[in-house]
Amino acid sequence: MAATLKLDVQRWIPSRQTIKKRCTSAKAWELPKQDSALAPSYVWTNKDMDPVPPEDQTWTLWTWMAYWATDTINLGTWETASSIIAVGLTWREAIPIMVVGTFCVAVPMVLNGAIGAALHIPFAVIVRSGFGYYFAYFCIVSRSILAMFWLGIQSANGAKAMTIMISAIWPSYNSIKDTIGEDSQGISTQGMISYFLFWLIQLPLLLIPPTRLRWLFIVKLIAAPVTAIATMGWCVGKAGGGGALFNQQPSVHGSQYTFLWLTCMSSVTGSWATLACNIPDFSRYARSSKGQYVQLPFLPIIFTVCGVLGIVTTSATKIIWPDGDFLWNPLDIIAHWQEYGHGGRAAAFFAATSWYIAQVGTNITANSISAANDLTVLFPRWVNIFRGCIIAAIVGCWVIVPWKILSSATTFLAFMGGYAVFLAPIAGIIASDYWIIKRCQIDVPALYDPQGRYRYWYGINWQGMLAFLLAVCPNLPGLAYSINDTDTHITSGAKHLYTFDWLYGFVVSILVYIVMHKIFPHQESLIPKTIDGVEIMMERKAQVSEGVSPSRGPSNDLEKHGGHVREARKLSEGYGYANVDPLHPAKDVYVKE
Repeated sequence: MAATLKLDVQRWIPSRQTIKKRCTSAKAWELPKQDSALAPSYVWTNKDMDPVPPEDQTWTLWTWMAYWATDTINLGTWETASSIIAVGLTWREAIPIMVVGTFCVAVPMVLNGAIGAALHIPFAVIVRSGFGYYFAYFCIVSRSILAMFWLGIQSANGAKAMTIMISAIWPSYNSIKDTIGEDSQGISTQGMISYFLFWLIQLPLLLIPPTRLRWLFIVKLIAAPVTAIATMGWCVGKAGGGGALFNQQPSVHGSQYTFLWLTCMSSVTGSWATLACNIPDFSRYARSSKGQYVQLPFLPIIFTVCGVLGIVTTSATKIIWPDGDFLWNPLDIIAHWQEYGHGGRAAAFFAATSWYIAQVGTNITANSISAANDLTVLFPRWVNIFRGCIIAAIVGCWVIVPWKILSSATTFLAFMGGYAVFLAPIAGIIASDYWIIKRCQIDVPALYDPQGRYRYWYGINWQGMLAFLLAVCPNLPGLAYSINDTDTHITSGAKHLYTFDWLYGFVVSILVYIVMHKIFPHQESLIPKTIDGVEIMMERKAQVSEGVSPSRGPSNDLEKHGGHVREARKLSEGYGYANVDPLHPAKDVYVKE
């Protein structure tokens, strides 16, 4: 056992010679070229972009429910209602806004999720069908930036849970002198220590294949809801009721009320805009396309329930602590528990630990793996999933200085919230291309070939580009105004359009894309029957296992994109590495050569 562990550790530690080469030559960082099951031999690619083999298709109906339960229950969801009520609406508007907003984004999530479940390929490959082989990289870059951004933001929010965990054990931690200067730098000395410890503990968890972290997701699935409900129960019991928040009336009326309602709905929808695009990264591991349809009712339900817990709990806090403001962040409530002696400190520690796990779990499933997937497509010669997770952890958590963004850069937060302006058309074009234009018939091997049928015009599908621009450009003035309303002057019509930016972008992109293809159809990209990548991959694998050299020549349409499956799969680069199934193991990870 000890010998095996020593060998496994040594496998991860580079030799002295390797370290010397990597310090003196960039080429030493170059990854060994991998043979793809479908991509031509001259294309540099990686295995995680190949179709998922049957043995790794583990996701079922219960997996989807467990995934959304683990991914949705976090500090951000809890606080969603606060942003709605803070602008002048009430809980009566907040609940339907959360339902409608999440339902709107659940529609493209199901439509695009079905593509991954049917073809078993990731977002970065699927997007080439509607945008063209090279224009697809714009979509990939957009999503990778947002994933790394939210990785840092979620980590900065989770650092407060670390502060409570430490101070619950050592109360003197709250007395650390601030030598950094929170007013100028956006973080105190105590906050930086907590943030560094959060990041340090989180980093190795980001580097472990998610299928080996099932215990973490199971703990989160149990601990986070129990903590949320227990916090609400304590607050309501302590306050003797739900509080005065339920008696409030809207402070806005007329047209302002209507556009504010739409603005809040767009904020809710925009928070899930990334997953509406890259949901195939998860659904490609599904055993069938039927299970993923549970997202349509389940996402609005679980999101709204978590938001309602936040509303009820927050309302009660004003009665418990009448001298302060409403406490929307559950960690602010938990911090007060430390005032109730040893029992309160113990409760604060375990509750903060639950939210810590919730934040880390969300970062693993929604941010780290997504960013790493994109980086492997953008830089396949240098980056694999393992390195991608490290890069995302450094860039997202340190380069963008998320603590400074949260404390002062409201304009940058407004821009990132408005990033849905760009992501909504991407989701719309992917959905309409597959369901309406291609009629669910895709040449999967051609998606891996830069010279294949989805090359279009120099790698750009001009219909997709036009639909994207017509959906994005009208919202750019509203986006600029949301970032800087002092120096930006726009018409009231542009302001009102921006209030439902995601819905506009999604619908318009679909309509324009369909009309353009009806007028100027690209016949070469239309095929009568899907050419399935998994079937071809398994045929190649069977040929290799039988000792037969797989044909790489273009003997027919199914064979023309060549490639073969290697019998051995390298450590940390198995097909199941990016599988975030919280319930089932991926059988194809860590297969020894």
